[in-house]
Amino acid sequence: MFSPQGPSLRELTVQALSSVERGYDLLAPKFDHTPFRTSDSVLDATADALRPLGPFGQGLDVCCGTGAGMRILKPLCQGRTTGVDFSTGMLAQARRAHPDAEWVQADVRALPFAETFDLAVSFGALGHFLPAERPSLFAGVYRALRPDGLFAFPIGAPLPITSRWYWALLGFDLAMQVRNAVWRPPFVMYYGTCRLQAVRNDLTAAGFTVTTVPLTALGRREDGSPRCRLVLARRT
Repeated sequence: MFSPQGPSLRELTVQALSSVERGYDLLAPKFDHTPFRTSDSVLDATADALRPLGPFGQGLDVCCGTGAGMRILKPLCQGRTTGVDFSTGMLAQARRAHPDAEWVQADVRALPFAETFDLAVSFGALGHFLPAERPSLFAGVYRALRPDGLFAFPIGAPLPITSRWYWALLGFDLAMQVRNAVWRPPFVMYYGTCRLQAVRNDLTAAGFTVTTVPLTALGRREDGSPRCRLVLARRT
């Protein structure tokens, strides 16, 4: 699937029938050869938006996976950079790619940090958390940041109902709901649970002051609005 170096359909099926942690352990060696890895265009657009707000001290990549976020954290941060994830396999790949960074295995719903970082980023991870789990995630990031620290992550605009991707992702979410209703352990990955207003409300409840900036380099929708925004949640 995806490329000669990517996972096979059988491997993806085994992953999907595993827990989230076990599934990513299995996928880790081939993860960077799939579309699931955050694209360089998203990373570059995020870096361009954050650069005028820096430089930052220490940086944290929340749900770091194989470490793609280090591509922007290292140039933006003058101090050490740390990635946190719960998948042993993904962290092993990250260590190989970025041996000079620090890597911590932990459940990000209970981050083991207190007032340590000046910038936290996350890419493509929110779909792995049910709406009821977001408050603990955001509260942990809030605790991990120093006063005036910043938590930044891109979030896409809702797709128009006329888009084939709208129906494809809706179908995926429905399939995952059925899968999780009949199969254990659950594999939490939903595309339709991370609307900007809901995420903004949860961040505000955690104590953040929230703004957004358009990532215009990623294109605009037919109505002229940006396809993607960078959420900037500041600990005040």
